[in-house]
Amino acid sequence: MVREALTGSRIRERRVMAGQKQANLARQIGISASYLNLIEHNRRRIGGKLLLNIAAALGVEPQALTEGAEAALIATLREAAMDAGLTGPDASRADEFAGRFPGWADVLAGTRRRIAALEQTVEALTDRLAHDPHLAASMHELLTTAAAIRSTASILAETKTLQPEWRDRFHANINEDSRRLSDSAQALVAYLDSNPEAPETASSPQEEVEAFLTAHGFHFDALENGDDVAEVVEAVVMQAPQLQSLAAQHIARAVLHQVGRDAARLSISDLRAAVAEVGSDPVTLARKLRQPVVRVLRRLAALPEHGAGLVVCDRSGTVIFRKSIEAFTVPRHGACCPLWPLFAALGQHGAVVAGRVSQMGPAQAQFDCFAASEAIGTPSYNTPPLVQAVMLLVPAPTDSGAAQLVGSTCRICPHDDCGARREPSILAKGV
Repeated sequence: MVREALTGSRIRERRVMAGQKQANLARQIGISASYLNLIEHNRRRIGGKLLLNIAAALGVEPQALTEGAEAALIATLREAAMDAGLTGPDASRADEFAGRFPGWADVLAGTRRRIAALEQTVEALTDRLAHDPHLAASMHELLTTAAAIRSTASILAETKTLQPEWRDRFHANINEDSRRLSDSAQALVAYLDSNPEAPETASSPQEEVEAFLTAHGFHFDALENGDDVAEVVEAVVMQAPQLQSLAAQHIARAVLHQVGRDAARLSISDLRAAVAEVGSDPVTLARKLRQPVVRVLRRLAALPEHGAGLVVCDRSGTVIFRKSIEAFTVPRHGACCPLWPLFAALGQHGAVVAGRVSQMGPAQAQFDCFAASEAIGTPSYNTPPLVQAVMLLVPAPTDSGAAQLVGSTCRICPHDDCGARREPSILAKGV
């Protein structure tokens, strides 16, 4: 049932909410109660002056009767139906439900949004507990120190013939290790009890780099303008407040040098002109510009108006660069979903892999993916080349066709029957 055909249902719902009887409303607007009854049961179309009179009598805007619930509400209801496995005619009646019962529709949509938010929180916390490098280092320090104290205490307890000098040394070691254990425990508690309203700090060099690039909008005018790349990179890195660690500075230098090399060989202005002429298909652009597809993918991600995301991995499959895009999750820690076209391109050097994917989760948005790989470094005899794979993510039109379902990482992927699953999901039954 189309949305406009539900005007009568909305009139009836608004009338009931206002506490008016059908006969009273009909008298106010100058029609018979029987005719109003036909309107409320969607058996008579309504518009013009009569609609305005009804809206005025009910104290609502006419759009509330003709347009009904907002598109976001309808989309949320459909997501809830899909998650619940609702099929058949009922699955396509979200518009009618929202039109006839707007209050209940808001309640259901709000519940759906809260569930989605809680799921995201659980996913983030689980991912952090499993892979947070700060937590891992803290736990290693605690366990190592406790083991050292236990070993020293065991020697003191079991060896009765220790010389006083050695016994004093062991006592000093226990005292030092105990102090270190106390300090480590206090630091861990402080980290876990940090103020949730405080600005989030990066817990790894990769996160520092991502924060740095995000602060600059993944765009550096000095590198695009042909300035001395080495000087620009060093100045930008040393002035960046986000890059606190030496490891983060090292990673950022490599990223910026890559941007400088790409900008020198393919300018943003040339890319924009080519896109305006032949469109944004990466292979078509590569042919026209006589550029490697991998470089075109990186440069397309640098176009602010393109709104694309980018993921880069090395030969081990480890993600070494990410430009995030809404509704597609790239895990900060741990392995990514092996079904991504990114990894198919990694194993097919020289090929361009394209496909439409939809990441399982609340949004279920679709993306057109283009992936390719390239050899890096200088080739040498009898040495396998180092390879990087690049994947461009472009939002696909809504309801644009079938898409391959992929996940983010196995720990939070609900697809039980996936042949690529490495470990059980925390969202799966029984886990």
